[in-house]
Amino acid sequence: MEPRFSLFANDIASKFVKRLITAGRVAEDSELPKATQELVKILASQINGCGLCLDMHTKDAAHAGETPVRLAMVAAWRESTVFTEAERAALALTEEGTRLSDPHNRVTDETWALVRKHYDENQIGALISLIANINAWNRLNVLAGNVGGDYMPGQWS
Repeated sequence: MEPRFSLFANDIASKFVKRLITAGRVAEDSELPKATQELVKILASQINGCGLCLDMHTKDAAHAGETPVRLAMVAAWRESTVFTEAERAALALTEEGTRLSDPHNRVTDETWALVRKHYDENQIGALISLIANINAWNRLNVLAGNVGGDYMPGQWS
């Protein structure tokens, strides 16, 4: 499948993408655990149906040592025992923060309390930034018609 629109060939889109990459480095370089970062990116990409991001982040996570069981269980994280309490808090925030348009679905006080229990202020800032960033990437790729399947781990590092 060919993309509908090349984000890198268009001057405006290319400038935006470069800034989004730079913005994403803030969370990537933070003390938020790398495994948690990838789990967040995978869950948001599953929710948003972004094949390109899902392909990239599952492969990067596997390449970094994430287990096949944990990767397979991200979509059913609530019905799983393979994630830590801290990861579960991050996944809950990701799910609620990604599904903002669902009726009566906002970030709950319960989820926020769990996030505050497991992460410090800088990690929370990174987590919020990461969720916003991956949602932006998901939307860009879905709108442009980019699909997954051909990504090689570390390809765009």
